[in-house]
Amino acid sequence: MKIDGIILDVDGTIWNTTGVVAAAWNTAIEKLFPQVRRVTAEILQGQFGKTMDVIADNLFPELSDSEKDILMQKCCEMEHDAICLNKENITYEGVVQTIKNMSSKIPFYIVSNCQKGYIELVTEKNSITKFIKDFECFGNTGLSKDKNIRLILERNGLKNPVYVGDTQGDYEACKKADIPFIWAAYGFGHPEDEKYFAKIEKFCQLEDYLN
Repeated sequence: MKIDGIILDVDGTIWNTTGVVAAAWNTAIEKLFPQVRRVTAEILQGQFGKTMDVIADNLFPELSDSEKDILMQKCCEMEHDAICLNKENITYEGVVQTIKNMSSKIPFYIVSNCQKGYIELVTEKNSITKFIKDFECFGNTGLSKDKNIRLILERNGLKNPVYVGDTQGDYEACKKADIPFIWAAYGFGHPEDEKYFAKIEKFCQLEDYLN
């Protein structure tokens, strides 16, 4: 199979923001709903990859729907500011250089369940904006990941793409979208079976699939 596009997940695949995000979310929680349990990087690793409404339901079940919306909006605002200010290298080894190396041969895309504006922040912080041909997310469309993957395929005329992600949710989305899944085994999770297309222990191993 000649791959004509690589679609990337973000958290657990491109980088790991959970420590930075946990601190930002806890500040938001303390400001708005101090009765709510604080989050940790480990807790967020188990939630990232889900849509924002599901994350809110899982983390803040004691709040009403309107309160969850208010809190998540504040969490996302403070998360954005914290990531912008962050000086620590939280990007997985080899990601940026591999994207730069491969982009002249194959186009890269991003599909995530993240909030609106997050993918732009990711690409800007990593200086890879010009290497990402197109992207989509739950915050833009309100759609599930498999449907957003389909949007990318349709908009860009992709026939044989692969998706690189790290969780069972990513794997399930790929099965629904009928595209091969490459498991980023260095990330936050794992598929429940081994019927994925390939497994990488380091991001740079993606280059093996162009040969």
